[in-house]
Amino acid sequence: MSDNADAEYNVTQSKMTIGSGGVAGKGYLQGTLTQSEQVPEQSTDFIFCTIGEEFGFLGTFVFLVVYLLFLLRIIFIAERQRSPFSRVYAYCVASFFFLQIMINVGMTIGLIPVIGIPLPFISYGGSSVLAFSILVFIMLRLDADRLLILR
Repeated sequence: MSDNADAEYNVTQSKMTIGSGGVAGKGYLQGTLTQSEQVPEQSTDFIFCTIGEEFGFLGTFVFLVVYLLFLLRIIFIAERQRSPFSRVYAYCVASFFFLQIMINVGMTIGLIPVIGIPLPFISYGGSSVLAFSILVFIMLRLDADRLLILR
């Protein structure tokens, strides 16, 4: 019962934090709710609410557009692969990033249950950044060797 209450508290505080950012936000490191640590896990699972308060709706929109461009670039890389394995791997990387982003943003704004998924390359934690980097590096290595494969 306490886990559910804690998760509900985090989501409620996260919604309040995002809403307090308004359209343009309060400015970098100027968020009152994030600076007073109203959201307990704001550096890991709930980092999106910090972005929402400090940069507002416009900042979160730009932030998500940058992720969209990143995903489109991965799909472009997938489409130019000559090897079926490389193509499938790149599409899997794109779908993995898409799911991670959508689950994290969805749980931060209260659309899906809190399950503790980090936001790729943004959430605090060395192991998640390392894992995401390895995924991208393998994909880029396969892309660099695409002309050598299937000659």
